[in-house]
Amino acid sequence: MAQKNFGPLTGLKIIDVSSVIAAPFAACLLGDLGAEVIKVELPGKGDATRGLGPWKGEESLRWPGLSRNKRSLTLDIRTEEGKEIFKELAKTADAVIENFRPGTLEKWGLGYEVLKEVNPNIVLTRQSGYGQTGPYAGKAGFGTPCTAFSGYTYLQGFSDRPPVSPAFSLLDYVSGIFVAFGTVSALYHRDKNNAEGQVVELGLYEAMFRMMEFLIAEHDQLGKVRERSPMLAGHSSPAGTYQTKDGKWVVLVCSTEKTWTRLAESMGRADLIDDPRYKTNMERMQNDEDLQKIVREFIGSLNNDELLEKMDTDGVPVSPILSIEDIFNNPQYKARENILEVEHPRLGSVKVPGIVPKFSATPGKIRHRAPDLGEHNEEILRNEIGLTEEQIEQLYEKGVI
Repeated sequence: MAQKNFGPLTGLKIIDVSSVIAAPFAACLLGDLGAEVIKVELPGKGDATRGLGPWKGEESLRWPGLSRNKRSLTLDIRTEEGKEIFKELAKTADAVIENFRPGTLEKWGLGYEVLKEVNPNIVLTRQSGYGQTGPYAGKAGFGTPCTAFSGYTYLQGFSDRPPVSPAFSLLDYVSGIFVAFGTVSALYHRDKNNAEGQVVELGLYEAMFRMMEFLIAEHDQLGKVRERSPMLAGHSSPAGTYQTKDGKWVVLVCSTEKTWTRLAESMGRADLIDDPRYKTNMERMQNDEDLQKIVREFIGSLNNDELLEKMDTDGVPVSPILSIEDIFNNPQYKARENILEVEHPRLGSVKVPGIVPKFSATPGKIRHRAPDLGEHNEEILRNEIGLTEEQIEQLYEKGVI
């Protein structure tokens, strides 16, 4: 009988022994695309994300979206029996994802060399604050401090005020994408080349740093230290945040000559296209202040709906700045199924982000809701390990599960 397809990663088994956001988000992404994810959590405590806000009553509203498509197994892998059960699970797993401080798994007798002994094909993906090597490897690493370390925070805000951290855990989610990408890349190499598994590792700050190639080359070649700016700086002109006649806010950017030409024509200012002050992006950047005044006045002369209709018709890249309420009512979000509803054991139902990216032949799916702590203990230990009801009961009594 053919295996039911839940996405392009159907058939992969992932052990998620991480906590909080970045690495668990990576495991969630893999689960969304069909991988079977077993979430290993400490008995009585569980993933710290279960206690992160926002809340409704005592229910974390972050948990349903971050932990769907996972089964929960409570297991104290610091105990001898817990280690043996973990190794049994690893025998049939494709990858383990962890985000302990470097050396922690080794201290518990579950480092890569040990896992490799029980399963030479296993991939161990390790995500920590500063990576597994270097003088900072042992430092505690969390998303907001690591965002500052990456150089990103230095750029955010206004030049006459302190730097501003992102309003949510941006770095954790960006890092989670890299963790997922690294995991499937290692699995592809293993399967494509009939090779063994390997270690994939990433420091939290490295994901954000990788996205700022402009900053590196600019400092290397020009010696420049880019300072804080509330919008795109040193990139293209015109670009920025503008207010419409009826008080709404929009973002516009002209990153190519074609989009600048479209904007100038849409504003009824085709004369600007060949104006030597604005002919190329470099010249527009040098005369940005004057050009911004022209664009602000034009956008400020139109109501939001008028502006958007005109810009969309003329092919100018502009978007309204949407609140979450706007997003809930937006037809594009609805058409793309960017918000889905899943069952919840106490809330009844809760809305969560949809599955991305979308696959034409093997679409991902939310197969089951985020689990309660230890919800799948018996199921996993009985079916994956082959333990009896009596053995499982003894593990409960000892606090191993």
